[in-house]
This record gives sequence, structure tokens and C-alpha cells, in this order.
Amino acid sequence: MAKLLFIVSGATYWVLKDGTRYATGYWAEEFANPYKAVTDAGHEVVVATPGGVTPNVDMMSLRPSMAGGEQGALDLEAIIRDAEVMRRPIKLSDVRLEDYDAVYLPGGHGPMADLAFDADAGRLLTEQLASGRPLAIVCHAPASMLATRIHGVSPFKGRKVTGFTNEEEEAVGLAPRATWLLEDELKDAVGVDYSRGEIWQPYMVEDDNLITGQNPHSAAILADRLLKILA
Repeated sequence: MAKLLFIVSGATYWVLKDGTRYATGYWAEEFANPYKAVTDAGHEVVVATPGGVTPNVDMMSLRPSMAGGEQGALDLEAIIRDAEVMRRPIKLSDVRLEDYDAVYLPGGHGPMADLAFDADAGRLLTEQLASGRPLAIVCHAPASMLATRIHGVSPFKGRKVTGFTNEEEEAVGLAPRATWLLEDELKDAVGVDYSRGEIWQPYMVEDDNLITGQNPHSAAILADRLLKILA
């Protein structure tokens, strides 16, 4: 069986353009569904965060309206509650990538607040991309690619990538309040070959060992793809 590293944001808020703190963290669906899929298949998951802090779930992602109804919210809560690994994460700085068969990053707005500026996250993504082993990143988590830049240049430049769209950020009401938008930064600051699907629909892009998903509903198809690769 394989061993997977989940790199998860440790942020609890995201500072908006006017200086207010917007409560956030990781998005429940993007952690819970892939976690359940890979552990049900018998694989091991280790969680790593900046500084080894305990990840914080974005409570909005557990609202029934966001989780596919009351039962969907209860199911997500149960998976997270039973995921003991989330209560004892290791530090990103202590990660040895050779110990893992694949790396996965769930989103939520949390990565916009910490992973985008975290040197260890940048180092690990750079190493994993070069290793040829699977690197799967969903929704806002491609913000971590910003941390891979050295003298303004990222190894992700020119790579086929997707991520949370400007249109989706507008739909949740945060686009005018954000200091930067993920789609714009991926294209302008990282230089990826960005593409997208329909708003809120599952959409995945695969470029060699790099697999990216557009939004929360894309997490499940990324998990399926990882399971096929690891089989």
C-alpha cells in the first residue's frame, strides 16, 4: 500500500483588502473525500502543516448548503472527526519526500494566507514536481505554487494547470474584497498554462505527474485519479 502526504493549510483567517480578517481554513470536502477514498483503499495518509499547527476547517464548508445537504454535512464532519492524523500533523520543515508515494494539497482560502508564502511548501512542491511522483493540488491550493518562485521564476511556469476561477471567486462575493485572485496570479506571477471548466463543475488537468482540480467538486476526481496511479 502507498503512503500519501497531505499538505494542509494551517491558516485560520485570510486578510482582505480593507484589512479585515475573513475566517477560513481548509475546505471540508477537499480534505474529507480524498482522505476517505485513499484510506478506504488501504493507503496511509500523513498530514503536514506550516509549523505543525492543527489544521482549521472552514466552517462555511460544513454548512448544508455547501455540503450537499444535511446528510452531506454530517458525513463530512464524521470523516474529519475520525481523521486522527489531522490532530497530529508534522511540520512541513520536517517532511522527507522520499518517504511518500504521492502528495496532495486540499484548498479552501487557507492556502491563500499561508502556503502561498511558505518557503517549505515551495521547496516541497518543487522537489515533488521534479521527482516524477504524483502531485495533486485542488481549488485554492495551487496558490502554493507562488512560493516556488526563485528570483521570480517558478518550475511550474508553462505547466498545464487549473484552479479556483475569478468567476467562482466573484460568485462567493470575495473577488472585489481580495487583495489578489488565484487565477490572475497563477497566470501572471507563476506563468502557468491555465485552463478552466464550467463554474462549480468538476474539472481536472493532468500534465505529466502534476494533477490539478478547479474547485471543491473536483477533489473527488483527483482522488480517483490518484488511486488509479497508485494501484
